[in-house]
Amino acid sequence: MDALRTAADAAMRNAYAPYSQFRVGAALLAVDGTIYAGCNVENSSYPVGTCAERNALGAAVAAGRTAFTALAIVTEAHTPTPPCGMCRQALVEFAPTLSVWSVGSVGAHAEWNLGDLLPAPFTGQSLRHA
Repeated sequence: MDALRTAADAAMRNAYAPYSQFRVGAALLAVDGTIYAGCNVENSSYPVGTCAERNALGAAVAAGRTAFTALAIVTEAHTPTPPCGMCRQALVEFAPTLSVWSVGSVGAHAEWNLGDLLPAPFTGQSLRHA
């Protein structure tokens, strides 16, 4: 967890959040032990922005990784922050039982299982007709 938190914290420091001032860093642990980090990137056209968790996921997939065991999220908020709904849906595609760790600015932390955060996901099975 320390390596994931360190990677997420470093990514958070590079976040581009001039509108919300809410910087987020995320680090995703692939099953082979490789860590992929991402930060949130805002845009003046708000829907164009991308969350840290999905940026980390994109970096991992671009590197050929599609199986993950853990995700760390670091923010400057006092309370640990879970991934947003869109990120939960993106992550469940690859790791329905992902361990999610979040650390706030004053050291408070929380841990969830992605299945608990998104109990009824839309998956590839949802697309089957029979």
